[in-house]
Amino acid sequence: MFSPERNFVDWQLCGFGNSPAFIFESLESTHSLMKQRAAAGEIAGGALIVADRQTAGRGRHERTWASPAGQNLYFNILISLDGIPLASAPQITQVAALTFAEVFKSLQDESNAQGLGNKSLGKVTVKWPNDILCGKHKFCGILAEVVYVKKLMPKQVRHDVSGQVRHDVSVPAVSMGVGINVNSSPLDYAHLGRAVTTLKDICGRSINREKLLQMLIGNLERAVGQFRAFGIRPWVAAWKRMDQFIGARGTIIVNNRCTDANRDSGEGATKKTGSILDMQDDGSLLFKCDDGSVETVYSADLEI
Repeated sequence: MFSPERNFVDWQLCGFGNSPAFIFESLESTHSLMKQRAAAGEIAGGALIVADRQTAGRGRHERTWASPAGQNLYFNILISLDGIPLASAPQITQVAALTFAEVFKSLQDESNAQGLGNKSLGKVTVKWPNDILCGKHKFCGILAEVVYVKKLMPKQVRHDVSGQVRHDVSVPAVSMGVGINVNSSPLDYAHLGRAVTTLKDICGRSINREKLLQMLIGNLERAVGQFRAFGIRPWVAAWKRMDQFIGARGTIIVNNRCTDANRDSGEGATKKTGSILDMQDDGSLLFKCDDGSVETVYSADLEI
């Protein structure tokens, strides 16, 4: 998959804690395969699935995520919820978005210092709940879902000391899918009708995908470890420093079966327009609607 880039980096790709990585030339969706393998007990927390191409990649609200081959990064990491309350699972994507944005910002700053960067796009920024943009142009999306990982009981311990049968159990984990426009062209996404860019366009140079993936996974593993210990609160101040949209006008879209087919008509979704007031200590969004009401939003899309 990364053979043209291997000369630049010498390392063994793996997930968290030396968990295995599974690399494919083409998949329908890294998320779908992760969910399938987790349910079958074929994979454990920390595992990583990477595809060079996705034929059925998807984003939030079942939107299609364009996934051409040989240019970008599409991967899924299975994050154990051991030590993390199930209610806090959505916050993991916010931690991931901020962690990844800091990596992208370092690449942008390096390119700008070399006179290569495309400064007209603006700065790398985060947008609640977990989008990463340059200015108002999106180039990285994160989609997470709680899945249940089957833990198969070894045959030799199928029966306890009283003779009772021990059954397999399933434990929750977060299946986090990530799509990053790395070396493709913004023109590849013109048909989407949305503001989209790529890391190559931001930095003015090609980016080594293998090295980038190593940085992202390594930084994310450390970040998740800190999240297990301290929760989301320590991340909020850093988020606010990178979020250029606090104070801006926006529309929150609450998903009620909202899909590509009905999104433009508004069918299946509740939309409210107003102003973004703040991100709170628990990662929720404080939003003032045009009718004067103030809402605390825990899960929604945010359009600027």
